[in-house]
Amino acid sequence: MVTLFYDGHCPLCMKEINVLRRYNQRQQLKLVDIHSSEFETLYPQIDKQAADARLHAIGHNGQILTGLDANVAVWQAVGKHKWLGALRWPVIRWFADRGYLFFAKHRHTLAAWLTGQARCNQDSCRPPKH
Repeated sequence: MVTLFYDGHCPLCMKEINVLRRYNQRQQLKLVDIHSSEFETLYPQIDKQAADARLHAIGHNGQILTGLDANVAVWQAVGKHKWLGALRWPVIRWFADRGYLFFAKHRHTLAAWLTGQARCNQDSCRPPKH
């Protein structure tokens, strides 16, 4: 089981989370919104500010993963996008990490440009309930 901590106020992040929910058929991934009421109580080892600045996850072995390491572990847990492992190769890793950090820092601005919405309000980024 991999536990992913995500920004539920980020429209681009929520698009990816909604895809991950669909792929999580084997229940190998637990998704936790860092803005949820139980986050700080259940996960005191994860700093909310740090998790808001950079993706965080707890891997299969209990290790805390951040950034693209977390992203790769999450997609491996759902058995998709195996090619992402290449982003952890030396040299590629250096460039990929800088690209990820740029995205993470500017994700709300990028979301506004791409979706017309910089931040989610209430359930605006959640999939409709059927």
